[in-house]
Amino acid sequence: MILRIAAAFSFLLGSTLLLLFFAWIGEGPISDTVDHHLREMKERNATPAAYAPVTFADVVALPHGFPVSRFASLEQRGVLLEGYVKNMLLSSDGDFHLELSPAPPPPLNVLSDILSCEITPQWQRGSPWWQWEPLRTALRPHSWWEPAWPSGPRRVRVSGWLMHDFQYDEPFLKDRRPRLPSPPPHRLTGWEIHPVTKLELWNDSLGAYVEYTR
Repeated sequence: MILRIAAAFSFLLGSTLLLLFFAWIGEGPISDTVDHHLREMKERNATPAAYAPVTFADVVALPHGFPVSRFASLEQRGVLLEGYVKNMLLSSDGDFHLELSPAPPPPLNVLSDILSCEITPQWQRGSPWWQWEPLRTALRPHSWWEPAWPSGPRRVRVSGWLMHDFQYDEPFLKDRRPRLPSPPPHRLTGWEIHPVTKLELWNDSLGAYVEYTR
């Protein structure tokens, strides 16, 4: 009897966790229109026709707290942003998070403001260079477990789709759901470049950006 109760409890717990996971990624029966929209934006595999230069201030100034219909048109924009890759994180959904700082970032244990740019599995697939180790070597982010790169994090220009990730945007969540925790460094906004479709690295000898091969 005890074994049956334990088995039933385990099944119920597993089913609940699975439903919550699907809801978190924007799939499943308890996901709403906003969740599905977010998933569609994250899974884009087309390249923008053009990229408009934006600054950190431009991205922070984008609107918050509106229904999807009000900001969805902004997510049809391709943008490019210059900065320095402070850190790289591997998300549970397979995305590579590039945490971009507007100036050469301080050490990892010093708080700084960043914007998130994400390379999704769709853009990693089929490329030997858009993988974790080649990217880490090229971008030189800070690391908790390895010595700092002598030249520090790389100056880069990141291009891709503009996307509003409401899960990390406090103004949009006041009447909706708890905000997901945002560990240091501090995210300036829920607006992101996601997915990233192009990377360029600054070349000191040329005094120009050079495209990083995909």
